[in-house]
Amino acid sequence: MINKQRLIPLIVATALFMENMDSTVIATSLPAIAADIGTSPLTLKLAITSYLLSLAVFIPASGWTADRFGARIVFAAAVAVFMLGSIGCALSSSVTDFVFARILQGLGGAMMTPVGRLVLLRSVDKSALVNAMAWVTVPALIGPVIGPPLGGFITTYFSWHWIFLINIPIGLLGIFLALKYIDPIKSEDPERFDLVGLVLAGIGLAGIAFGLSVAGLNLLPWPIVAGLVGVGTVSMTLYLIHARRTGSPVLDFGLLRLPTMRASIVGGFLFRLGIGALPFLLPLLMQVGFGLSPFQSGLVTFASAVGAMGMKTLAARIIKAFGFRNMMTANAVVSSAFLAACALFTISTPLMLIFTILVVGGFFRSLQFTAINTVAYAEVEAPQMSRATTLVSVNQQLAVSAGVAVGAFSVETTLALHHQTELSADVFGPAFIVVSLISAASAWFFWQMPVDAGNEIAGRKAIDISSRKGAEKRAATDAVKAATEDTQNARDQRLG
Repeated sequence: MINKQRLIPLIVATALFMENMDSTVIATSLPAIAADIGTSPLTLKLAITSYLLSLAVFIPASGWTADRFGARIVFAAAVAVFMLGSIGCALSSSVTDFVFARILQGLGGAMMTPVGRLVLLRSVDKSALVNAMAWVTVPALIGPVIGPPLGGFITTYFSWHWIFLINIPIGLLGIFLALKYIDPIKSEDPERFDLVGLVLAGIGLAGIAFGLSVAGLNLLPWPIVAGLVGVGTVSMTLYLIHARRTGSPVLDFGLLRLPTMRASIVGGFLFRLGIGALPFLLPLLMQVGFGLSPFQSGLVTFASAVGAMGMKTLAARIIKAFGFRNMMTANAVVSSAFLAACALFTISTPLMLIFTILVVGGFFRSLQFTAINTVAYAEVEAPQMSRATTLVSVNQQLAVSAGVAVGAFSVETTLALHHQTELSADVFGPAFIVVSLISAASAWFFWQMPVDAGNEIAGRKAIDISSRKGAEKRAATDAVKAATEDTQNARDQRLG
C-alpha cells in the first residue's frame, strides 16, 4: 500500500524539481542563449528576473486560490501552465519572446510551490516537519545536480532550445500523481479575496524589484528606472495602509510579530539574497572568465547540489542537537565564508579545489535553507498556514531576484571602476565579497530568536524527557518546562 505521508512530499517535489532544474539549466546556458538571440549575458538576466518577478506578483493569490478551488486542481493546473511556459522558452527567437515565456512560467511557478507546501503543512504534524521538508527537498535537489551538466551537455553538443523540453515528461508525471493521490483539500469557508491588495502589492513588488534589477544595465533611462522604483514604493505604502483595514490581506505582515517567522523572513531574505547570486555569478565566471564550455562549467558548478544532497539526511539530527537559534546563527557565517571563498578562484586554481569548496559550501547552505524553511512555521497556527506560506514564498522569490540584481550590479560597477568593457575573471571577485557580507548579516537576526525557538519541531523536548535521571534533574527539567510554557503564553498574550 502506498504511504501518502511519503508520497505527497514526493509529488510536491516534482514541482521543485522542475523549478530548480530550470533555473540551474538557464544559468549554465545563459551565455549560449544570449549569443544565439543577439544580446549580452548580463542583459539576458532580465529573463531570470522577469521569472522571479512573475512569481512575486502572483504568489499572493496562491493561498486564497487553493482554499477556493482546491489544492489538487490548482497544483495540477499550475504545473500545466509552467509546462506551456517551458515550450514558449524553447520556441523563443528574441529577448522579448524569452522574457514573456519566462513570465508565463512564473505564473505557473507562483501556484506550484506555495500550494504544494500548503498541502504538506496541512498533512504533516509539526513534530515531523523537518523530516517532511527533507523528503520534499531531496528529490527536488536532483534538478540542480543533473541540471548544470545536462544543460551544458545539450547546449554544447546539441541546441539550448531542447533544455526546456525536459520539463514536459516530468510535468505530465506530476499532474497524473497529483490528480490521483492528493486529497481535494478545500476550505469550507474561504476568506473574501483581497483584489485591491493583490493589485497594490503586485504593482509595488514589480516596480521596486524590476526597477532595481535594470538599474545599471543601461536598458532604460535613469528617470524611468527611478519612476519604477518610486511607483513601486508608493504602491507598497498604500498596500500597508490597506492591509491594516482588511481582515484578509493577501500579504499578512502581522505574522512578523511571531519571533520565528520574523527571523525566517528578515534573516532569510538577507541569507537568500547573498546565496541567490551564486547560480548567476558562478557559471559566468567559469565560462566567460575561465573559458570553459557550458558542459565543463556545468560539471563544476553542480558540486553545490552534491553537497546539498549529502546534508539532507543529517539536517534533522543537527538541528535536534544544537537547536534552531544556535545552529542558524553559526551556520549563516560559515555558509557566507564559503561563498566569499569563490572570490579567490582564478584561472590557475585547480578544478578539484573549486569542486571541493563548492561541495562543502553546498552542504552548509542547504542545512541553512532547511532550517529557514522549517522554523518559519514553528509558531503559526493552522488557520494562518495559507497566509504564512504566501508570505514566505514571496519573500523567498524577492530575495533571489535581489541577489541576481545585486550580483550583476556589483560586476557592472567593477567593470566601470576598472574602465573595462568586456567581462573577465578579475571582475567577479568583488561581487562574491559583497553578496557574502550581505548573507553573513543574516546571523544577527537568527540570534534574536528565543533560545527555545522551534524546539517542538526540532524534537528537542524529546531529548529533555529521555534524559531525566533522579529527582533533582527531574525538578530542574520541570522548572525549565514551566519557564518555556510561560514564555509561550506571554508570546500568545502579546499577539492577542
